[in-house]
Amino acid sequence: MKKIVVSFSGGKDSTLGLHRLLQSNEWQIDSLLTTFSQESHRTSSHQVREELIEQQAAALGIPLRKVYLPDNSTNEEYEHAMGEAFQQIFEAGATHIMFGDIHLQDLKEYREIMVHKFSLEAVFPLWGESTESIMAEFLYIGFKTVVTAVDGTRLDTSFAGRTIDDHFLSDLPFGVDRCGENGEFHTFVFDGPIFARPINFKTPEKLIKTIDANTGKERFYYVDLLPG
Repeated sequence: MKKIVVSFSGGKDSTLGLHRLLQSNEWQIDSLLTTFSQESHRTSSHQVREELIEQQAAALGIPLRKVYLPDNSTNEEYEHAMGEAFQQIFEAGATHIMFGDIHLQDLKEYREIMVHKFSLEAVFPLWGESTESIMAEFLYIGFKTVVTAVDGTRLDTSFAGRTIDDHFLSDLPFGVDRCGENGEFHTFVFDGPIFARPINFKTPEKLIKTIDANTGKERFYYVDLLPG
């Protein structure tokens, strides 16, 4: 079997991609690769605490590789840190890295170029599929996920902290992607068929606001999930 590392945000797309790899019986899962803020020890867009990602990895039974980045890191800093991680992955004998991207062509090409520099090949198990069918599959096979962050310019902040189900999907406004593929929202998966146990957490009612570095205005809102 081919040895692969999974780029893992803790959210629904990377989790469903991992599930498909496991179901195919074609891959040996080497590890999960997750980036964290050096300052807050949270994932970048999803804003999930490192401890909760560690609990996911433990429940999945897969080792976790961590990359730490400064807040508001430059592209050079990002590529340097990821390059070191890709070199370690190559030296460990892995040949592929999985990404959960669905439709963003420029991001897909960027990832392919980055990993190719280290003699690795990018794999995109969800690529090109409709986000409606992806979300339907995700829920049908029993995964459970909570919205951790929303872009307040694209989606009302009341969606933050909600568990995704049929009611959630029916409440989404027209034009908002069902998987949040345009950055409308981000998620944390806390249970499902590949987890040995659910991840327990608490959801505070108060939202944390972050400032858009470009405009200086409030834009992103997230729920600080607390380990249960």
